[in-house]
Amino acid sequence: MATFKDFRNHVKPNWCPGCGHFSIQAAIQRAAANNGIEPEELALISGIGCSGRVSGYIKSYGFHATHGRSLPLAQGVKMANDDLTVVASGGDGDGFAIGMGHTVHALKRNIDITYIVMDNQIYGLTKGQTSPSSSTGFVTKSTPDGSIEAPIVPIKTAMASGATFVAQSVSSDIKGLTKIIEEAMNHKGFSFVAVFSPCVTYNKVNTYDWFKEHIVPIDTIEDYDETDSNAVTRHINEHEGMLTGILYRDTERKSYSEYIDGYLDETLVERELKLEQDQFDDIMAAFK
Repeated sequence: MATFKDFRNHVKPNWCPGCGHFSIQAAIQRAAANNGIEPEELALISGIGCSGRVSGYIKSYGFHATHGRSLPLAQGVKMANDDLTVVASGGDGDGFAIGMGHTVHALKRNIDITYIVMDNQIYGLTKGQTSPSSSTGFVTKSTPDGSIEAPIVPIKTAMASGATFVAQSVSSDIKGLTKIIEEAMNHKGFSFVAVFSPCVTYNKVNTYDWFKEHIVPIDTIEDYDETDSNAVTRHINEHEGMLTGILYRDTERKSYSEYIDGYLDETLVERELKLEQDQFDDIMAAFK
């Protein structure tokens, strides 16, 4: 059985020292090992930005997609090979700016993959501009007088879009994050995991100390019920999106593939796909 070390490759991450993404990478590796997954059974699809590099730092199948497009690729991989554990990752810009349309539709579609948003509330790779999750008044190179926009709250978006698994953590809590990712991988359906991941170079507001003061673990909330979507949404609103833990889980709704007759009997990688010449000619004729 694979161990944490089996998911290491020889590529050294070049994130800034202290970046929260190091812990997220480690949590993915540990979760996969704890779930008994082998490197060849895991596919990690990432987008653009600092977070996009993670697919090259873990020993598994990997694909570094274009900006905002990790989810379409990840869903395609899963639909083609249901035997793979598929994880998509991206930053707050990747998931909630150019990729927002894909994010919302993936949430409602409920394909059996895990999506990890590595949220540092700033565009780090392009040297520090305001992102969709930056707070109102946030001062950066692109908003020198402070952002006048309201921030996206990822877990609110997930709940409103019909997600069946919603969780949130902070990269400094590697033990808790690992457990969340384990549960997300085991969930049958789309698992949305938002992770606060401080950018130590360009975001001097949302620091590790800031999150320590502001996050609210759900185990501190009396009688918290992760199956009650209305109550979960109310708690998210009351705590301004700063909850951590497995916030919501729906085990009754089927995953996307379970609604497709015969899909699980023979997925694309198992089929002998062949296009006869006359079929090809008919297709080409339709475009003349």
